[in-house]
Amino acid sequence: MAVTNFIPTIWEARLLENYHNRSLADVITTAPTRIEGNKIVFGTVGAVATKDYAGTVEWDEIDVPKVELNMDQKKYFAFKVDDVDKVQAAGNLVDPTVAEASAAMSETVDKAVLKTIADGVAAGNKLGVKQVHRKNAYDLLVDMATKLNKNKVPKVNRYAVIDSEYLGLLSKDVRFTPNPKVLENGVVEGQTVAGLQICVSEELPVATSKTTIIALSKAATGHGKQLNEMEAMRLEGSFADGVRGLMVYGTGVLRDKSAVTAQIEYVDEPATQVNVINTTAAPVNTKEVAGA
Repeated sequence: MAVTNFIPTIWEARLLENYHNRSLADVITTAPTRIEGNKIVFGTVGAVATKDYAGTVEWDEIDVPKVELNMDQKKYFAFKVDDVDKVQAAGNLVDPTVAEASAAMSETVDKAVLKTIADGVAAGNKLGVKQVHRKNAYDLLVDMATKLNKNKVPKVNRYAVIDSEYLGLLSKDVRFTPNPKVLENGVVEGQTVAGLQICVSEELPVATSKTTIIALSKAATGHGKQLNEMEAMRLEGSFADGVRGLMVYGTGVLRDKSAVTAQIEYVDEPATQVNVINTTAAPVNTKEVAGA
């Protein structure tokens, strides 16, 4: 057993691909325009005015403000492998070896990103506590999409991030598919509500037993990451090799009105109430029962 032939780029590529396949954060956020050291840089295009035409044309300068975020969050992983060289030489063993590390990392980062989004939503887009059951779960998502519409948020690349319990309620609504397929990264395949692509995550913020669900545009949040270190070493006191890596990332709100949140309180479905009014104008016909 040895680590002399360890090739970091092979492990980095496989870990990042596994990570990307599991990462919801990569789906619902905007990637940086570029990375400068430990900073991620985003370019956002400014507004262009529409004018009345009177024979001449005035040209607007396109303002592209630069938003910089620090990659100030650091997470590492470290695991044992019986023989790094043999795993690497086999090729197809690298993926299952790094799968657990990439899964744990994506869950950690998703949780941090979703909290950043929820905390950064504009005050007017926080809908507060909503009591949700089978009959109104779908309608609440429609209301959240309508809020984005009123804020003139682009109608493409919109998402709703809910938890499994919420998805269960949607599945009982005739307007939604009863057997939704959830992909590895949390996206519910082919399922949209009012233009929101449905995604499921158990990493949503929870406070006082209430889960915060989010409807957002991809343009609402910037997120970037990079793997800074990947190395292998022979472990002392163990017949195994060690592989460890360090990931740095940063997340920030780019447009606070491009996301909407609601705190969910799951309640029992209200009983159906039927009122029967018997009047002379509208009598209720009953059948006489013999011997009654």
